[in-house]
Order: sequence, then C-alpha cells, then structure tokens
Amino acid sequence: TLFGDFEKLRTANTADVYRKQRLQELGDLIQRRLEYLQNPTDCKNAKKLVCILTKSCGFACQMHHCLHCVISAYALGRSLVLKSGSSLYASESFESVFEPMSSSCLAAQFNTTTKWPGTLDYKSSDNTIYLTSDQNYSPPNPAFLPPAVPADLAQELSILHGNPSVWWIGQLVRYIFRLKPNLLEEVISRGKKAGFTNTIVGIHIRRTDKLLSEAASFPVEEYMYHVKEYYDQVEQTQPGITRRVYIATDEPTVLSEAIKKYPNYKFINDFNGTRTATMASRNSKESLHGIITDVYHLARCDYLVCTFSSNVCRLAYELMQTIHGDASRKIRSLDAVYFFQRPNENVLTAIEAYRSNKTGHIELTPRDVISVAGNHWNGFSMGTNQRTRQTGLFPSYKAEDTVVAAGMPTYPQVPLKLSKET
Repeated sequence: TLFGDFEKLRTANTADVYRKQRLQELGDLIQRRLEYLQNPTDCKNAKKLVCILTKSCGFACQMHHCLHCVISAYALGRSLVLKSGSSLYASESFESVFEPMSSSCLAAQFNTTTKWPGTLDYKSSDNTIYLTSDQNYSPPNPAFLPPAVPADLAQELSILHGNPSVWWIGQLVRYIFRLKPNLLEEVISRGKKAGFTNTIVGIHIRRTDKLLSEAASFPVEEYMYHVKEYYDQVEQTQPGITRRVYIATDEPTVLSEAIKKYPNYKFINDFNGTRTATMASRNSKESLHGIITDVYHLARCDYLVCTFSSNVCRLAYELMQTIHGDASRKIRSLDAVYFFQRPNENVLTAIEAYRSNKTGHIELTPRDVISVAGNHWNGFSMGTNQRTRQTGLFPSYKAEDTVVAAGMPTYPQVPLKLSKET
C-alpha cells in the first residue's frame, strides 16, 4: 500500500509525462548523432575506428563487446567500422540480423595496422585506427567508459533519470539493435502467437552452461516472489488484473514447473526459442532468433526479474530505458547490481551519516564517495569509503548513484531538436 501511495504521488502532476517525453527527445538526439557519425559524406578521408570483434561468446555477451566499440567511437568522434572476427551463432553475423552500422563505411574497404592505445588525447595522422572488442587498457581506463555519461547531457539526465549511466548505454544499444525488417516481423509475430501483451512481468531464468562458471542457480520460487510483489501492488489500483509472466529460459522444463506451481498466473513463452536454447542446438540460426525474440520482449515488459550476472538480463534492462523512459526501478536482480563489462569504478555518494559498532561496518559522512563492491540485497551494500579507505558494509539507502560526466564530442552539426513538419 505504501508503494502504491508513492506511485500516486509521483504521477500526481504532469512532471512524469514531461520526464518521459524529454528522455525520448534526448534519446532521439543520440540516434541522430550516431547517424551523423556513422555516415560521413567522405568516408575515405573521415576519421574511423575499426573494431575487430574477437570475443567468442553468447549473443548478449557479443552485443556488449560491440557496445564497448560504439562508446569508444562516439567519444573519439570517429566513424565505427565493425569487422566480425567471429560469428554470432553458426554462420550468422551481426550483418545478418541487424541493419548495417553504416551505409557508407564498410569493413571490406579498410585495412589498418595502427592500434588505438586507449587514450582520448591520442594524436594520430592515420585516418583509420583499430581496437579489438575485448581490448585491455593500461591503467587508468579511458574516462568515457561507463558509468560515465556525456558531459553535455549529465546534468539534465541526473534530474530526469534514476540511473543516467544505464540510460546512456541503452541509447547506444538501441542503435545497434535495429533488426532487419524480415526478422523484426518474425520477432513480433512470435510474441503475438505466444500471447504477449501488457501488463506483463518478464523473468529470465538460466539453468545450463553459464551456471557452471558464472553464476548461481535460483529456484522458480525466488523469481515468482518478486513477481507476486509487483502484481500485489498493481492490484491496489487494478483489481482482478490478469497476472501475465513472460518466461525466457534455456531450460524447457521451467515453463511446466511454473505452470504447475502457480496456476493463478498466465505464463507466456516463445517455446521455439526455449527449445533451441538448449545445449544441443544453442549455436543454430534458430537459437539466435530465439534469444533475440526473448530480449526484444523482455525489454517491453512492465517489470523484470532476472540476474544481473547475465548479459541477457543487462541487455534487456538497457533496452527498457529506450521504451519506458526511466525504467531504472522496473527490475529486480536476484544477484549482482547492474554493471558494464570492464567499466570504470562504480561509485556512490553518501547522503546521510552512518556510524556503527558492528564488526565489518564502515563510517559515512554526507558527501563521502564510496567505491561499490556489491549490494547484498538485505538492506546493506559493500564498499570502500574513499575518504577513510575503510572497506565494509553500509546501509544502501544512505548513499545514491554518482553521475559521472565525461567530456565527449557534442556534434554541433546535429540539430538539438527536429523542426516539426506541418
């Protein structure tokens, strides 16, 4: 009931509508900047960054490696040229499922031997330099890597969005995740056939190979606990609402288990995607289309329960920001806090003082900067106070995200707003 009252207060005036509209405008601005950057009038003489995709891993993992290249190109003011050193699945590549990153600068046109060392002040007479998608840098990392956001947008984003960093990353994912028309039609059709419609909660459950080395397994009950919490809140204003749940999983038996244990819920699932996500057929074209279908629909759910240790979970959450405006609180992770692969340090700023005699707890004063190690999901987080150098636990609510602004090109050639056509 208390959460419901907070929601009513939040939407009591038109500020919420304005925030969503303004975030959409800023997102569209990023798309125009990327379109400008990626399609120079003279590609031969334009400054270019060739990114060689060398990492062999799953779809969402490769998407995040590609994203690292997009961030670098944007910050350097160079047109990005992708060269696939490995395929997504089987014989499929980025070009087979997504619209081209550029209509004028193609990978086949360039050979380069000059490697970018990872510094913004790097001066090169070469029009074309390259990096690999899993490139490691000599400390410190480039300042523009997440959680940094462009300095020209940072102040406004800190007012409009609960997590500016994930919003920024989401806008770059949006540019990459432009599906080919035939595939987009297939994805939408699969969702309709499965019965996807809002209001709906999405859950992503991993049960196979990734659990061997990357993450712990959680029972269906832990996911559904948070699904129930969400719908209990919704029912305060929408009594009798159908409790729909979109299940994305690599284990076909999860669906039957959920249906048996929770008969009062309507479970939606792209069965072909689940079937082809099993170990035996994971690297097929059908499996690739299946995971794309899941990510597309998870991002369109009203609430998401998953594990941030999973690239799929983080990718869906990033895309949610491009659909819902501020979706920073439309998710519950069962394990890690949100992070970006190989980022700069995640930091929080203390907003209240904290002192405790408990072993393993640290002292905070307002405006202390805290390097975050993780959220324990029990009301406490682990981190290091940069002022005292103490490492330990502190109440999560006593600190908030720090918006990190990094100097990046502002692309003045791109209009801030499009004139309305009559």
